[in-house]
Amino acid sequence: MSQPTHDHKHDHDHHHDHASVRSPAHGSCCAGAAPATVRLGGKASIDARLSRFRIEQMDCPTEQTLIQNRLGKLAGVEELEFNLINRVLGVRHALVDDQAIVAAIAELGMQAEPLDGAGPGAASVTVHKPWWPLALSSVAAVAAEAAHFSGLVPQWGIAGLALLAIVSGGLGTYKKGWIALKNRNLNINALMSIAVTGALLIGQWPEAAMVMFLFTVAELIEARSLSRARNAIGSLLQLTPERATVRQVDGQWAELPAKDIALHAVVRVRPGERIALDGEVVAGQSSVDQAAITGESLPVEKAVGDKVFAGTINQAGALEYRVTALASDSTLARIIHAVEQAQGARAPTQRFVDSFSRYYTPAVFALALAVALLPPLFMGGGWFDWVYRALVLLVVACPCALVISTPVTIVSGLASAARKGILVKGGVHLEGGHRLDYLALDKTGTLTHGKPVQTDFVPLDPAFVTRAEQIAASLAARSDHPVSQAIARPALEAGEALLDVLDLQALAGRGVRGCIEGQVYHLGNHRLVEELGLCSPKLEAQLDTLERQGKSVVVLLDASGPLAFFAVADTLRDTSREAIAQLHALGIKTVMLTGDNPHTAQAIAAQVGIDEARGNLLPADKLQVIEALYAQGHRVGMVGDGINDAPALARAELGFAMAAAGSDTAIETADVALMDDDLRKIPAFVRLSRQTRAILMQNIVLALVIKAVFLAMTFAGLATMWMAVFADMGVSLLVVFNGLRLLRK
Repeated sequence: MSQPTHDHKHDHDHHHDHASVRSPAHGSCCAGAAPATVRLGGKASIDARLSRFRIEQMDCPTEQTLIQNRLGKLAGVEELEFNLINRVLGVRHALVDDQAIVAAIAELGMQAEPLDGAGPGAASVTVHKPWWPLALSSVAAVAAEAAHFSGLVPQWGIAGLALLAIVSGGLGTYKKGWIALKNRNLNINALMSIAVTGALLIGQWPEAAMVMFLFTVAELIEARSLSRARNAIGSLLQLTPERATVRQVDGQWAELPAKDIALHAVVRVRPGERIALDGEVVAGQSSVDQAAITGESLPVEKAVGDKVFAGTINQAGALEYRVTALASDSTLARIIHAVEQAQGARAPTQRFVDSFSRYYTPAVFALALAVALLPPLFMGGGWFDWVYRALVLLVVACPCALVISTPVTIVSGLASAARKGILVKGGVHLEGGHRLDYLALDKTGTLTHGKPVQTDFVPLDPAFVTRAEQIAASLAARSDHPVSQAIARPALEAGEALLDVLDLQALAGRGVRGCIEGQVYHLGNHRLVEELGLCSPKLEAQLDTLERQGKSVVVLLDASGPLAFFAVADTLRDTSREAIAQLHALGIKTVMLTGDNPHTAQAIAAQVGIDEARGNLLPADKLQVIEALYAQGHRVGMVGDGINDAPALARAELGFAMAAAGSDTAIETADVALMDDDLRKIPAFVRLSRQTRAILMQNIVLALVIKAVFLAMTFAGLATMWMAVFADMGVSLLVVFNGLRLLRK
């Protein structure tokens, strides 16, 4: 009967990656060269404020690195927060206004639009470019190739067609490449601009045109593919209706914007309509499709007193509910915010790839220079041949496929998990799930419903029956622990008066102590009885009989000894047994950690199929079990309610929170929150984590192998520039599509 701790903040540094860093000298070409939050150094100002901007051109960390380098030189700018998925930049600064920031970003060829306090999930509106320049570029590039092969068109005609293709399709690339070079940044636009210009200088007109056209097309396809990952999160925003029907003071109903509806207002939702705000049903009965929040496939029955969530669909009857959270603070809004924040916690594979690409690109650029200069100067090679090979190397140089694969795969995995009702608080946790080989589970509220009922009452003094029940209920009613509530419930439901309790004290893991009418009483578990030295062989036998039945026993004592004892039993969740079986099939061992007595723990564990059970554990004891498993070389996850069992949850490799639907604390504190208390979501998460890890490895191997093959072909003189573009951008698209497969699972 340990009392829950309410002020726990689950914040263990080994889980998160929010390091503040300076920008690297060279950003990678396409993704993830820097963390989502970048501290630019200097002393924090007390006058600093956060301004947020939509930057439509901020597609990937190519632009992130440029912005970071430029704003890092602006006095008064302290911190940058990049949300590339929604193309939003947050700038913490002490400037008088935002104009200097807007102007600095404009110097980079981008437009920053102030968001005026829009939320993190503010929808992005994509501006579509006209199609005809690309169509003209394609016609001109194909014509240049045809003219070259036919031999019927003079060189100046071929050059004119090639220039038309490059100007119509590649001016944007040249502009971005020039800005990158000015900022000493070797991104894909800079490398491609150098390669195409070099091809023009050595007279490879048709090839330069085709390379620029293919690159532009591949970038367009890649941008559309990335938008699919972006929309996987953004589509959640469309789940909540913009307006809702609200009861007015005079009793009439009026339709109002959902964002303007106040707390405690009463809202009506008809059958077939989406629920606009979180609330509690005050009238009506219906079934509600909660798949958007919890991933449950079947509708859930709702009646007076039940919670409803924004974004869910009312199916059968009309409901009236009292608003319990503003539109900006609904469960769905918190899920969207949590997933967006999760994109900044980079997975280990992503950190490795970012570090690798930071050195890879400049190294290959230096290699290309050496290939262009050394063979002609010292080995008698032909300038044209070796300069051409160097240009092919530049096209191959950018690790775009390598670095873009990780964020797309991680975001797809996060979105896929959210659709299943599994809220993962970062790529580091999504990827880390594949390592788990041991799972520790709390009992109450995790394996069981957490709402036990009193099954037995045994008075030890026949003259003290009514009095014992009244005293026990008075002590138990002051605790919100489920076992205490089970003991207090009969008296509360009967409307019996409770006694005044003075000097109430919670005894962690044991029970409570209080003073009633001048007499000190204890209400606690078997362990407390033994600590007080009041356990007799007869009582021990009585308690043992009930405990072997899987019941928790609570004893009422005064200074002279036990007065009565109560047996309480919790009911298992229907899904617990199946979830444990699935975990075992995945090779994960299980251990149950509970404050209940060992007999109860063993009985519950046997019913569910858990490998091992530990009883009579205080929160510190649970932590010791986790530590011991780590010492044996295991990677341990812990499942609890997100509030209790704080030390064990914090120490575990992954903390899984139950009872997350509608719980601010669970969503805030857990690494992974199960939105409908279904333990089967843990094996589903492990399977998703393993799939994510497998796709990450596939993408890395695919990208590196193709790079290696084309580097070898380039040195052998077998690769052409347009082949290199096909290979580089082709593998980029392959890894993007491979990552997007997670959205279909």
